[in-house]
Amino acid sequence: VAPACALTIGNFDGVHRGHQAMLALLNAEARQRGLPSCVMTFEPHPRDYFAGVTKKPELAPARIATLRDKLCELAANGVDQTIVLPFDARLASQPPEQFIRNVLIDGLGARYVLVGDDFRFGAKRAGDYAMLDAAGAQHGFDVARMMSYEVHGLRVSSSAVRDALAQGRMADVQALLGRPYAISGHVVHGRKLGRALGASHPGGTDGFRTLNLRFKHWKPAASGIFAVLVHGLADRPLPGVANLGVRPSLDANDVNGGRVLLETHCLEWPSGLGAEGAYGIAKDRDDARAFFAATHSNPHAETRRQTTRDRI
Repeated sequence: VAPACALTIGNFDGVHRGHQAMLALLNAEARQRGLPSCVMTFEPHPRDYFAGVTKKPELAPARIATLRDKLCELAANGVDQTIVLPFDARLASQPPEQFIRNVLIDGLGARYVLVGDDFRFGAKRAGDYAMLDAAGAQHGFDVARMMSYEVHGLRVSSSAVRDALAQGRMADVQALLGRPYAISGHVVHGRKLGRALGASHPGGTDGFRTLNLRFKHWKPAASGIFAVLVHGLADRPLPGVANLGVRPSLDANDVNGGRVLLETHCLEWPSGLGAEGAYGIAKDRDDARAFFAATHSNPHAETRRQTTRDRI
C-alpha cells in the first residue's frame, strides 16, 4: 500500500457507469496531485453482514458481480490499488471518527477523498459528508462529493442494475453498465448428467456437455436461462445456452449442494477446453425461462427437450 493516496470508498457492485465516472474523476485528481488512485471496498457487502447478524437473509442484496470480477473491472478502469476491508463486527461497530483516524489517515494516508452523494460511514451510519469534510479540514486532506450519474434522465445505481437483471432487461443492463453483463470464474466438475440426458441413444455420452461455474454468493442478481457468449476457450467468443441459479430439475442435495451454479452448453466446442472462461450474457431467453421453471414434474425429459429447443 502506498504511503499516501487519492481515495474513494464504496461497494462498487457491478462497477456501473456511475462508478466509472467516479473512477475517472478520481484518477484525474490523483494524476494532478502526483498520487496513486485507491479504491476501498468491502467483503462481504455490509448489507450481507447485517442480514447474517439479524438472521434476515431477505435483507441481503442480490450480488451483481463476484469479488474477482469487481477487482478486474476496477483495474480495467485505471485504479492503481484496491483495498478490500473485511466487513465484520469490528468494522461495523467502529465510530466514524475512529474510522477516519485509523483507516483514512493512519492506514492509507489519504490526501484526497472522493465520495458519492449518499455516502454514509461508521457505526449506525453516523458519519456523513459534512463530518468527513470537517475532518479533512482538520487533518489536512481534501474531500469532494460527486452527485448522481444519470443515463437518459435515470439515476445509475447498483439497485437499478439489480432490478434490470431480475427482470431480464439485458439491453437496459448494458446501458447501465456500459458493457454487456459478464461473469467469470473457474470451471468445476459436476456429475456429467447432461452428456447422458441429451444422448442420441441409451447409455450414450454424446449429449449436452456443460461448463459449470460455482459461486460463493448464494443470491445472484440474475437467474434463468440465457443465450451467452463464452470467452477464453477459443480465439473467438463461442455461442451457448446457460442456466444461472440453482438447478430446478435436480435434487438440491446433489454434488452442487443446492448452491448457485452457471451451467453453460456451448453450441460449438473447441478441440481442447481451458480451465476457465468468462461468460458474457448477451440476451435473456424469457420464453425459455418460463418453460424451464415449469419442468419440475418431469425434469429429465423436459430439460432435454428445452435444451434442444435452445440449440435450435
